[in-house]
Amino acid sequence: MVATALFAAAGAGASTRDEDALAQKYSPVVRLVEQPVECGPGEPYIPLDVDLLFGQPTVALRGPWNTTDLVKIGPSAQDMVNRFEYHLDYPGSALSPGCDYENWQRHLLAGGGSPTVYAHVATEPAHPGKLALQYWFFYVFNDFNNTHEGDWEMVQLDFDATDAAQALNTEPTAIGYSSHEGAERADWGEDKLELVDGTHPVVYPAAGSHANKFGAALYLGSSADAGVGCDDTLGPHEEVQPVVKTIPSDPAAAAKAYPWITFEGRWGELQKAFYNGPTGPNLKTQWTEPITWSDGWHSRSYAVPTGGVVGTGATDFFCSGVETGSAALTALVRDPTTTLITIGILFVLLVWLVRRTTWRPGVPLRLAHRRTWGRILSSAARMYASRRAGLFVGIGLIFIPLGIVISLVQALVLGGFGLLGVDTSGEGAGALVLLVVTLGTTLALLGFGLVQAATAVALAEIDRGNEIGPVHAYRLALTRFRPLVRTLLIGVGAWVALTATVFLSPVALWLAVRWAFLAQVVELEDASALGALRRSGELVRGRWFRVASLVGIGLVLALAIGPLIGALLIILTQAPFVLLNIVAGIVYALAMPFVAITTTYLYFDARVRSELEPREAPADLPAEIELA
Repeated sequence: MVATALFAAAGAGASTRDEDALAQKYSPVVRLVEQPVECGPGEPYIPLDVDLLFGQPTVALRGPWNTTDLVKIGPSAQDMVNRFEYHLDYPGSALSPGCDYENWQRHLLAGGGSPTVYAHVATEPAHPGKLALQYWFFYVFNDFNNTHEGDWEMVQLDFDATDAAQALNTEPTAIGYSSHEGAERADWGEDKLELVDGTHPVVYPAAGSHANKFGAALYLGSSADAGVGCDDTLGPHEEVQPVVKTIPSDPAAAAKAYPWITFEGRWGELQKAFYNGPTGPNLKTQWTEPITWSDGWHSRSYAVPTGGVVGTGATDFFCSGVETGSAALTALVRDPTTTLITIGILFVLLVWLVRRTTWRPGVPLRLAHRRTWGRILSSAARMYASRRAGLFVGIGLIFIPLGIVISLVQALVLGGFGLLGVDTSGEGAGALVLLVVTLGTTLALLGFGLVQAATAVALAEIDRGNEIGPVHAYRLALTRFRPLVRTLLIGVGAWVALTATVFLSPVALWLAVRWAFLAQVVELEDASALGALRRSGELVRGRWFRVASLVGIGLVLALAIGPLIGALLIILTQAPFVLLNIVAGIVYALAMPFVAITTTYLYFDARVRSELEPREAPADLPAEIELA
């Protein structure tokens, strides 16, 4: 009996040593998105040693009955043994996180502690001859669309082996990275799998969500399996090599070495729906059925271009749209009464604004006519949708080559600075991105000014009864090339410079509206650059909110409709994301002339009102002026 017991103990010890050796051999290298500024963009959370939670006076163990039933402050690992439906509670609110969890993690690490992963070797009776090596990562907070306290992610390597000793002498067959409710697979040796020293897989956790990816990119998901939203693993990165702690495969040995592994509750505060804290590794399917789970791994994640190919990108719109929608849903869950009241007030305000104006008749001609707010929009829509749609489509198509030029200029700037030896990482990367964005914005605004000019000239010709095409419209507009370019450069330059300061952005907005008619004044009144700035300001004076609302609505429609279509295609189709961005960009380019038409109608409306309304206006004024 004694000999048998000693033999069993020796066998268990050898097995544990083999499992630990296997875990050390394939331990992952983790590349976290760098966070240059505290509480700023990037990844503040590291794979944490859960021992730092135990005995911590800022952690509470609560019972299964409601969110406030306190069992113990500063629970030990032993206090968690076999607790069913209990939960841990950390300082902060998952629905209003702010920087609380980031600061709390710094508090936990102040006394020491290193990034840690928990290794576990698992087999499955239904799949003899197969073995899985798992690495479990714990983060104190999930800062994704579904914010919640605690987050468990993992990596799994599959072997054709019966035990750890045999696995030490063979290579893995496949590897899977957990990502939301699913996982992505790679065959061992596949190109997308990056290895350090031949055996250590490189893992790129997405900032906030901690979804594990094989490379640095922006990934889109539109399902529960892949996550709904965008996972960003783009660098620069901070590389960490976590300490590996091996949880024995034998349940009794595991419970003795790591009592918390028997916890059957939640590793975060109780919240509604997907804001709830997660369950631990032992309650996941892959803990006991690792090979069955690996059969469901998907073969790829969808990495996308970070910017639109033409104009605004469907992918950008999708990412920001999901983020905005998630924030609104979080606000609704956190404070439903206030949120619903706010939505109700906005809806009533919208209805009131719509009912305050007249929309009919929306008569496209004559141009130089007084129109109500609603009739300007309806007239612009009818003008675009008339038999002259081809004219405005042709005018708008300039944005397609312009978008390509912007992309090439940005690529040349980024690549050129790198070739010249200029630092393009860290703070240097931030400055370079600002330069690239500024160049792109400047070129796009100049392009929009050209569209405004060509559209104004085309509308004037149509109003005179003349036929005109898009090439002719640009040719006529460019007869005023020098004053037009000077005016646009002054206006765009001032706007970009003021916006770049951030705190002067309100001034930039005010000037943008004040100078809304620059192209129309240059083209239709033969004004000089400085004269156009002054004249546009005169026409907008006393009508700032009217101009801002109409041009703003036109821009929102033009900017949103293309990316919205692209975002819907992301959800409904499996088309390549580059193609979806192109579709979104083309729609954007075709919609921009609508803004130019609206602005031109608004320009003539302002002229009519300023030229025909003296200080003491008679009761009945003419409705229009003669168009020179």
